[in-house]
Amino acid sequence: MKAVKAKKSTKAKPSKTDKGTLTKASEPEKVDAYMQRLKHPLADVVAALRQLILNVDREIGEEIKWNAPTFFYAGEMAPSDPKEYKRYIVVFNLYQKDCIRLVFPKGARVNDKSGFLQGDYADGRRLAMFSSMDEVKSKRASLEKVIKKWLETLEKG
Repeated sequence: MKAVKAKKSTKAKPSKTDKGTLTKASEPEKVDAYMQRLKHPLADVVAALRQLILNVDREIGEEIKWNAPTFFYAGEMAPSDPKEYKRYIVVFNLYQKDCIRLVFPKGARVNDKSGFLQGDYADGRRLAMFSSMDEVKSKRASLEKVIKKWLETLEKG
């Protein structure tokens, strides 16, 4: 009985002194493998957006989550419930064949007034749409600005 109790106590939320659990490891090799298998008419747009997002800040990590490339803050953060997804910056939505949607799960907190982020979802999601490499180039500064503003809103550890 004591062993079971001890095991359960190891699953407690991390403390501020437990630095290793307050960061998240990036998985670029898994995203590389995903990209190699990707059969999408706008795969070049996806690749360009991936590099643009990663180049905004050295503490942006990537993984495959929700069946698509997903980007998150990999640095130290204050402890929180992982189901709140506080780390997640942007997720690719690749379901449409003529448009790449970037979903910002907490995009509302950026308070973008430029029109770059679209939608007014109650859960705080906002979207950015890209249909061509020309749009990646023309919207680059807006995407970088939104990501930087989002990073400023984080509760870092």
